[in-house]
Amino acid sequence: MKKETSEPTMKDVAREAGVSLGTVSKVVNGLPVGSSYKTRVEKAIQKLNYQVNSYAQGLRSDKTRTIVLLIPNTKEPFYAALTYHINLALLQQNYRMLLCSTDYDSGLEQEYITMAQQNKVDGIIGLTYNPDLIISKHIPFVSIDRCIRSDIPCVSCDNFAGGQLAAEKLSELGCKNVAFLRKGSSLNNEPNKRKAGFENGCLSHGIHYEMKILNDHEPYTEFENFLTEHITDGHLSFDGIFCVTDGLAYFILKLLHKLNQKVPKDVQLIGFDGIQYFGSDYICSTIVQPISNIANMCVKLILDETSSEKSALICLPVTYAYGGTTLS
Repeated sequence: MKKETSEPTMKDVAREAGVSLGTVSKVVNGLPVGSSYKTRVEKAIQKLNYQVNSYAQGLRSDKTRTIVLLIPNTKEPFYAALTYHINLALLQQNYRMLLCSTDYDSGLEQEYITMAQQNKVDGIIGLTYNPDLIISKHIPFVSIDRCIRSDIPCVSCDNFAGGQLAAEKLSELGCKNVAFLRKGSSLNNEPNKRKAGFENGCLSHGIHYEMKILNDHEPYTEFENFLTEHITDGHLSFDGIFCVTDGLAYFILKLLHKLNQKVPKDVQLIGFDGIQYFGSDYICSTIVQPISNIANMCVKLILDETSSEKSALICLPVTYAYGGTTLS
């Protein structure tokens, strides 16, 4: 029976290159050595197909150059875009991203955090829904959209300003009677401020508004019932609708077509997030989150070792974008 060959070691590389073990270590760790020595070591590494054990290397240097990202899923476009931009920002800093998809499972969120701590990662970026997360103070953590505690920075868009901007835009476009639609977690987080911002905008501009808010477990059919109740002689009483996500706005757009309501002629519709078809056209008129800026800020904070100087909450500005569901 043929004996299995073991993986080549750093000692094998040194022997092949005819240099000391210390010289190989310097080349592997990017430290300066003479060009001829470096060339010999690199040729030996290639010939032997030597693979650097980055985990063991990280343990020795107290850096694994790995950041964990906790995200609910990569199926929803907003989460997918956020994952893409965080990974890109980390790669630009020569860090790797370990993706952990939680599927909104609070227990799994805690398991992943424990796993990350045990594997000595350099930090965790998390968009989480567990209000009771236990996070060690010895590992850097940056939260997205939820303030966890005073020593953990939270990065978010300016959700209050976004809700207010939606109301202002509907008013500018002539809407007088509008609806606010929301479905989501009751957990206290930054996106909940979209409601307060929208209310403030409506009150400031003298717009009448009604709200329909569903919890996670309630079916979308409740929105159909709500809108149907506001149709008289085929005419919807609302001339404007604000949905707290583009995903919900897309569902409502299809529902309005089903109810024979013309968008934007009969009713104008604004979503929130800035989701685009294949990275080009917006799926609806929307309040755009600066996703790449959020990602870059998260990476900047997680790699910044001056933790005492980090702000507890960083809000980044939003913008409005036309997407065909409003008059302009």
